[in-house]
Amino acid sequence: MRLLEREGELAELDDAVRAAAEGHGGVVLVHGEAGIGKSSLVNALREQPPGGSRVLVGACDALSTPRTLGPLRDLIPHVGSRLGEALRAGEREEVFAALHEELSSTPATVLIVEDAHWSDEATLDALRFIARRIEPLPAVLVLTYRDDELDREHPLGRLLGELPSGVRHLPLQPLSPGAVGSLAGERGADAVRVYALSRGNPYFVSELVTSADAAQVPRTVVDAVTARLHRLDPVTQDRVEQLAVVPSAVGADELARLVPEGSSALGVAEEGGLLTVRPDGVQFRHELTRRAIVDALPASRRIALNAHVLAMLVEIGADPGRIVSHAIEAGDVDAVVEWAPRAARDAAVSSAHRQAAAHFRAALAHGERFDTAARADLIEEYAIEAYLLGDEPQAVAAQLEVIALRRELGGVDALGASLRWLSRFEWIAGNRPGAEQAAAEASAVLAGSRDHGLLALALSNEAQLAMLAHDLPRTIELATRAVALARESGEQRALSHALNNLGTAHLFEDDDEGMRELLEAADIAAAAGFMDDAARAHVNLVWSLLDQYRLDLAERHLEPAMAFSERTEVLGLWTYQQVERGRLHLARAQWDEALTAVAGVSAVLPQAQCVALTVIGTVQARRGEGDSGASVLAEARVIAERLGELQRIGPVAAARAEAALLRGELDEVRAIARPAFEEAVRWQDRNLQAELAWLLRRAGDDAEAPDNEHPFAVQARGDWRRAAELWRERGCPYHEASALAEAPEVAERLEALAILDRIGADPLARRVRAGLRDRGVRSIPRGPRQPTRNNPEGLTERQLDVLRLVADGLTNAQIADRLVLSVRTVDTHVAAVLAKLGVPTRQDAARLAPEVLGRLA
Repeated sequence: MRLLEREGELAELDDAVRAAAEGHGGVVLVHGEAGIGKSSLVNALREQPPGGSRVLVGACDALSTPRTLGPLRDLIPHVGSRLGEALRAGEREEVFAALHEELSSTPATVLIVEDAHWSDEATLDALRFIARRIEPLPAVLVLTYRDDELDREHPLGRLLGELPSGVRHLPLQPLSPGAVGSLAGERGADAVRVYALSRGNPYFVSELVTSADAAQVPRTVVDAVTARLHRLDPVTQDRVEQLAVVPSAVGADELARLVPEGSSALGVAEEGGLLTVRPDGVQFRHELTRRAIVDALPASRRIALNAHVLAMLVEIGADPGRIVSHAIEAGDVDAVVEWAPRAARDAAVSSAHRQAAAHFRAALAHGERFDTAARADLIEEYAIEAYLLGDEPQAVAAQLEVIALRRELGGVDALGASLRWLSRFEWIAGNRPGAEQAAAEASAVLAGSRDHGLLALALSNEAQLAMLAHDLPRTIELATRAVALARESGEQRALSHALNNLGTAHLFEDDDEGMRELLEAADIAAAAGFMDDAARAHVNLVWSLLDQYRLDLAERHLEPAMAFSERTEVLGLWTYQQVERGRLHLARAQWDEALTAVAGVSAVLPQAQCVALTVIGTVQARRGEGDSGASVLAEARVIAERLGELQRIGPVAAARAEAALLRGELDEVRAIARPAFEEAVRWQDRNLQAELAWLLRRAGDDAEAPDNEHPFAVQARGDWRRAAELWRERGCPYHEASALAEAPEVAERLEALAILDRIGADPLARRVRAGLRDRGVRSIPRGPRQPTRNNPEGLTERQLDVLRLVADGLTNAQIADRLVLSVRTVDTHVAAVLAKLGVPTRQDAARLAPEVLGRLA
């Protein structure tokens, strides 16, 4: 079949490759429905590479559990030794570095990953890494995928939303009636009927035209495929059916075992358009062809054919993931039990956590086949993968089963280590009592262990829980013991973990020794390859500096820390850093930037979600949007109280009290702030105590502020002038204005009003104006006009466009296509719309849209 109506796409690919050859790399996305011609376009590029470029092609397979690094491991015969060895080992950092080096070393390389919607997690991480660094490389990354299979939660969809600007989109369209007529006419087929059945889908057109008998067109594409298969002689049919149960290209070595006569025996099938034969192997001309043949097979035949493939894969030592897939299809429990744990661990090494979890589940489906110790290890490894995937309830449930097995086995070290993991899972899941109970037992069990490194980790885990509860004396005591044990035993992870907790506690006490300890913790963890621990040290350092309103210093550490988390793909902690960025923008009165930073924080991370909601609610309160943050802050309060930690409860209380203060509800301010203030005093949280003391003083309550130079403490002591100076030095215009508004002099209040009008802080500006009127001041600036009475929510033009499409029922991916934006950018706009409208869901926004948009008509 000829390649029709793709001249523009081929020219775009050619242009991208030529730009890469000149040192301007890029990403090209080729997408459309199944059968739309993505592979045909790629084949045309591969057969005629532009300007001497090198074309590397890897394909993802329709396996139930994708191969770890599958499409990249396809490249091993065609790339340098460093990348080949890295891909075989699967160690993520080395794969990233070697892939980057490989793409840097050739004048122009086109790396094509076909069917990326079936990609494994490790491959997506590698693609994300390269895509963010490709601009200066002499390379083009081409991804083909079915866009009708993506939604917001699809792993590829998230990657696409994170791609840099300048990505080229090549959405493939169906063939026109004229093109279909041209192809049908060449075979004498009924062009009108072919178009009616295919709607211009090139694959469907090809199958229907090729299988047509004179003017008789098959009723469906499946009929067309099976008809072509049944025209073959029985021996060739058997060979094609054997190959059809392999959802990937079949290499030459594999083909020799599955079809001993070799590719020459497949000539008839190739001529019939079912297969594509190359020197390096054979594959079906389209996945839909293969799928149609498999679906038509009786179950007993599918099982037998898969058993044959399984034996062949074991014989040649193939990828464990492929072996497991065919073992499951063949019903071979012995093979699943043998190979699923290997496949899971292979995936875990490459940080392909979804694939690892799936393989562990496959093994544990036959848990009775493992002895108690092996079963406990498998369940624990599965629990860790579930935890890394953010499925905390599943992680807890699995780890409780592990604990029961460890008790049955009686080993002290294994039980203590497993209890420590359970503590971590329980805390992330929001069950602090369960976390504390498991942590205490872990330390008690390991107290008699000879492995001081394990004991150090257990003590440090207890120290972390104490630090999170702001019990600083206990944190320092436990962390100091853990540091000593870790240094003695040489246990680097425990040392980093303990220094992290110790440094955070010291910073909570305004002791800058904590900065040195946190940076040491990060360096130790990074050197040892514990990237999540290194990122956590960065998070804690920036968080503490933000609590102290040392914004410039916080930003100086935040930017490289986020780059580190992004490079190492520690995405859970990267989310926390996004929330930190939101807090930074909030402190600087950069409202829209704050909302953008915290957009899309998932309920899977309740600690981060609580802070994100607090940022959103505070922005709404300070700008007077929606219900001034009441509903969002109420949601944050529910999460904070469930988590049961002062570091969440206190800031939410401060935000709610501030919102009440802006409404003039002083009794409400006292009722909200007083309990949190007493807890802050009890746990010596001086930063929180300062803020709550200021709020209580403004509400007429006598609350003692800490004796330090925190701007809130200075303001709470009544020194508005010094507080305004401190806020100005720290780059906090809203807080500077709030301090100036407390001045007795009219000039300072007018200065406050000018700041508030400039940053759009309407509720406080209204209160300042009212105070000036009460003092008899006549020449009060009116301030800027509202966003217009017709648009009191202050939605931007882009946000209004997004709201219209939300109201039309479009998904974020569909909105992204309509507005030519990334999915991640649309996620951000939707979050901002929800925040400005003061509603929690897009359904609520859609309900309000007619009223909001109607005012603009």
